Amino acid sequence: MAEEESTCGRGLAENAGVPAGLASVAVGLARNLEVHVRALDPGDAAAAQEQGVYARVAHSLRSAAADLQAAAAEMASAVDLPIGAHDMAAITTSDALGAFEGYVAAEDDLRRLLDARREDDEQMLTAIRAEVESPDAS
Repeated sequence: MAEEESTCGRGLAENAGVPAGLASVAVGLARNLEVHVRALDPGDAAAAQEQGVYARVAHSLRSAAADLQAAAAEMASAVDLPIGAHDMAAITTSDALGAFEGYVAAEDDLRRLLDARREDDEQMLTAIRAEVESPDAS
């Protein structure tokens, strides 16, 4: 079987998982904030402030996730995009190099951030599971 020709459309489609994954994380964070609000005492002024912030952040995260999901769908649908003429001199400039270096650096920064948070998140998940699965839990 012959290998399929690499095209910009295929490359775009292959990268659709990036915004889709970011959207998934944003939705997950929004959901956690929304659930956390249930624990707040509505009669407490500080808790009311916290609820407002969490609600605004959750709304922003869900909006961003919707945009990211739309971008991912558009990227995935580009798999059969016809090959357009390219000026290789325009794509092999210091600006193009800088843009791609910035993208790769941002991926590395995100990877480090998620790796750093992983241990704390796993500990919190374990503690919550123990409470939920405890025979004494209400």
